[in-house]
Amino acid sequence: MRASLIALGLLAAAPAAVASPAPPEAAQVEAVRIDKVRIDAALAQMIASDRAVGVSALVWQDGREVYYGSAGLADRAANRPMARDTIAQIYSMTKPVTGVALMQLWEKGHFRLDDPLAHYLPEYKDMQVYGGTDRAGDVFYRPLDRPITVRDILRHTAGFAYGPGPTEAHRAYVAADPLALTIPLSEASRRLAKVPLLYQPGTQWEYSIAVDVQAALVEKLSGQRFADYVRTHIFEPLKMTETAWRQPDTRLPRFAAMYEKRDGKMVQQDAATSRTLNFQDHKLTPGGFGLASTLDDYQRFARMLLNGGALDGVRILDPSTVKLMASDQLDPAIHERAWLPSKGHVGFGFDFAVRKGQPLTVDESRGATGEFFWDGMASTLFWVDPANKLTAVFFVQTLPYDGTLHRDLRAAVYGPGYKGPPGD
Repeated sequence: MRASLIALGLLAAAPAAVASPAPPEAAQVEAVRIDKVRIDAALAQMIASDRAVGVSALVWQDGREVYYGSAGLADRAANRPMARDTIAQIYSMTKPVTGVALMQLWEKGHFRLDDPLAHYLPEYKDMQVYGGTDRAGDVFYRPLDRPITVRDILRHTAGFAYGPGPTEAHRAYVAADPLALTIPLSEASRRLAKVPLLYQPGTQWEYSIAVDVQAALVEKLSGQRFADYVRTHIFEPLKMTETAWRQPDTRLPRFAAMYEKRDGKMVQQDAATSRTLNFQDHKLTPGGFGLASTLDDYQRFARMLLNGGALDGVRILDPSTVKLMASDQLDPAIHERAWLPSKGHVGFGFDFAVRKGQPLTVDESRGATGEFFWDGMASTLFWVDPANKLTAVFFVQTLPYDGTLHRDLRAAVYGPGYKGPPGD
């Protein structure tokens, strides 16, 4: 890969006797040219290396489809190939959809970004913050230094937990079970509000249940069930006809199986387990996970974002709102950022990671400054690249999350040595 980087830097160079070498930036800002053979080979290698059983990718650039390809099987037990209309569970790629829903209500003036969350969801008014243990070994808690704001729940700086962990606050989260599928969002919010925060609001970045709080806020402000709001304000206008939390049984034959890496081999999950959320009725409609979609449906969502909030004559958000969501919202003073730096040279906007500059290492995933993206637990991925007028959606159903699939796909889309325009 290092040789590829060097080669890219020399592409614009001429013999010294004729002209001086072009500045490195000049080579890096050349338009990305999609190489179908290279992407096909990357997808095939994901299957050959047993990192995935089935994969597919769809890329748009300059307003047209420039790549579609697939490899492997959507359902190995049924010997069913990965196809363009395969329905996949996208897990946390649900989160940007929720963020768009909430920001639509912001555009209508229903809240200000720095309003205290408790103005709208009063249960968050008197929360406590986990303080550790004293000299006697007793756990203690502190009051809030400042209220949780709506901005905090959009950028993961509220202080919420998101599962088990080493502290009493984590244990309280597990005991509260705020994401139980048997309860509505309003009850999920009330349960969460009784769990101590892990840290003071605004001081750290920690991936959390905050996007489910966003969904509860959408319900409160709109007066609609969250799923109904998203369907009528996002999915139907964008003609995303096959994206939903609860899928009709008629789509079951197109649903992708889920696979887990066990002892170095991909093992197919029991269908009854892997399809529970999408083919059974539940009271909870999570804001942070749960959607199933097709490549074409989710690509319409990505294209809307690339187009500044509109697609095919339908406006979902104002361009300035998309720009706000896709801008780094983390103060430089927020040094604790959990695993976010593993995503590359990025900050975080509203429900998107935001690329701030060129890759800092040879091994970092390729991408362009100004790109915004997110992924899902089953290793799905999408990104929006305004610099190259490009969007990409990648489907796979591999657990646990495997970031090497994203690295290889991006290298195939951009070329392994691509660094993009300079940034920070």
